[in-house]
Amino acid sequence: MVSLSPRRLVSAARRRVRPPAAEPVVPSAEPTPEQRRRERRRRLRAMSLTELAEEFGTDKWGVHRYTPHYQRHLEHLRRREFTLLEIGVGGYTRRKRSGASLKMWRWFFPRATIVGLDIEDKSFIDQGPIVTYRGDQTDPDVFRRIFEERGVPMVVVDDGSHVPAHVRETFAIVFPLLPDGAIYCIEDTQTSYWPAWGGQLDPRARGTSMDMVKDLVDGLNHEELLVEGYEPSYTDTHVRAVHCYHNLVVIEKGENREGTNRDASAGHFHGTSPDPAAPGGSDPSGATSGVTS
Repeated sequence: MVSLSPRRLVSAARRRVRPPAAEPVVPSAEPTPEQRRRERRRRLRAMSLTELAEEFGTDKWGVHRYTPHYQRHLEHLRRREFTLLEIGVGGYTRRKRSGASLKMWRWFFPRATIVGLDIEDKSFIDQGPIVTYRGDQTDPDVFRRIFEERGVPMVVVDDGSHVPAHVRETFAIVFPLLPDGAIYCIEDTQTSYWPAWGGQLDPRARGTSMDMVKDLVDGLNHEELLVEGYEPSYTDTHVRAVHCYHNLVVIEKGENREGTNRDASAGHFHGTSPDPAAPGGSDPSGATSGVTS
């Protein structure tokens, strides 16, 4: 037997124990265009409405603060099939700046039909569930055509001219055609107070957008009115709720006939004074007139 020195033993061991061959480095495959599209769809559908507004550059978040209010009132429709109509597409004739909010709605409501109405031709936006119509927001025939072709909307957003006279006329045309449960939204109500837009300096002036909204709020309580011969209007009996935010109003449609207890609790006031609500008016007992708890 041949003996090996310790140094030669180490060298022989190194020759026998070879390190494993290195695994070949395989470059990661670039995602295909279809994979990128799927990932983008997944990402957009997981976003909040505010995140979608930022993604597409609509002023419903940033310039305004509308999207949290919209999400609160419209979240229940997110997975449903319905028609949403937005009046006013925006961007004028600039392609890259047009239709931002329609795209936002399209991804927040993936099963909805998204319809835009504008005084300018915006057909270059039409794609998939988004379709646009050209017309005036005070033309009843335009809305009849849209509703016949795309279905009666469950959500209407008036982001049109913002001229109070137009806002009021559009509401008068469209609201009666909507089903119970529909949501009607009016944006940029600040023009009610701007004379250059047809508004009035006096916040109590008649004929503005907010004047109409205040009438709707009174109409919620139409069954409590003590006006002789009062006949409730259509909105009195078909507006279920009015939510007012900074420059935004959200109106819920539904039956508003809950009944009243006025005969029991208010009857002894009515008729005991020429005008129970007038300053200084009183009932026969001498108490200041009003509504007691």
